[in-house]
Amino acid sequence: MSSTPPPLPAAALPDVGGVAVFDLDGTITRRDTLLPYLRHALARHPRRLLRLWQIPVILARFAVDRDRGRLKGELIHALLGGLRHAEVHALTVAFLDAQLMALLRPSAISAIEAHRNAGDWLVLLSASTEFYVREIGARLGFDQVVCTEVRWDGDLLDGRLKSENRRGAEKTRVLQELREDHPGASFAAYGNAGSDLEHLQRADAPLVVNASAATRRKARALGMKVRSWS
Repeated sequence: MSSTPPPLPAAALPDVGGVAVFDLDGTITRRDTLLPYLRHALARHPRRLLRLWQIPVILARFAVDRDRGRLKGELIHALLGGLRHAEVHALTVAFLDAQLMALLRPSAISAIEAHRNAGDWLVLLSASTEFYVREIGARLGFDQVVCTEVRWDGDLLDGRLKSENRRGAEKTRVLQELREDHPGASFAAYGNAGSDLEHLQRADAPLVVNASAATRRKARALGMKVRSWS
């Protein structure tokens, strides 16, 4: 993986009064999205269940290096590697058609709509992977999606990470780039995990939602508002 993250997609950005940056897993959705996606993929391609023998090896490696990005990429590579673009797209559409509405938090959708009605630029910033996060962003009407990118070998999915894992310090870097894209704009940001606190601190109006007790304590100590979303 390159040590230099790729630049964010260039676009002719409009003048906006504000920018609202939303995390996905645990913030907009009720839970992680990758594992349900992988379960859905295995149900659709049951022969790939034979690849599950690799999981203990991958988890053992993670227990040593604690590299979440490598863990994610190796899981995707092991279970989905070799699928074609069209197959991955079909999996994504079927997965979201079946499960997205149940995964979404109504309070998150209300917050997204409130920012849209205010004319804010909506950004979905997620550590989850591009092949379904971009589709979620499109379905929810986000103006921009920044998520973890994976490698392709031509038309075939490799699955290991192409970009940095969009988590922790990487989210902070992305938020800084967004500020440069929208000079003078007021930034709201929403997240749920302890790893989100770093970039949330850089926002003008951060909100921590549905966090663990430890993360709520840290957020309050940093002067951030804390809420529970349904």
